[in-house]
Amino acid sequence: RLMPELPKFDDEDLKSYGDEEEESALSPPAALMSVLATQELLLENILECIPVGEFAVIQPLSDEFCLVLGYLLTWKLTLAFFKAASSQLRVLYSQYLRRNKSLNKLLYHLFRLMPENPVISGPTSEVPNKDTKTFFTEELHLDVK
Repeated sequence: RLMPELPKFDDEDLKSYGDEEEESALSPPAALMSVLATQELLLENILECIPVGEFAVIQPLSDEFCLVLGYLLTWKLTLAFFKAASSQLRVLYSQYLRRNKSLNKLLYHLFRLMPENPVISGPTSEVPNKDTKTFFTEELHLDVK
């Protein structure tokens, strides 16, 4: 609930960023970026031996699972923050993420975490291969209760 409110504080300082000759960048909230940087290092250590194109098997409820989940939830907060920002602020924030290579790291991590076969596990139907449910065909509800 708090993330959409934060860009309003940067709107006040937006005028001071447009006067410079070089490309300007503005950091999203420092606490969020600090957590993201720490998680990027931890995830890189977990996934370092897996090349892009192959996928990592992360066991549910393991320490690695918790780290990956925390990383992805941090990105969810970051995207909620971006969504609430004005287009001018988005440009400045994206420049910051580009300079820190955070978006590149996100894509590398996602392509190593994405399962080879994204079939949703659950009760199997009597007729195989009929309307196979995958993570791409079904809506995913991530509400925490």
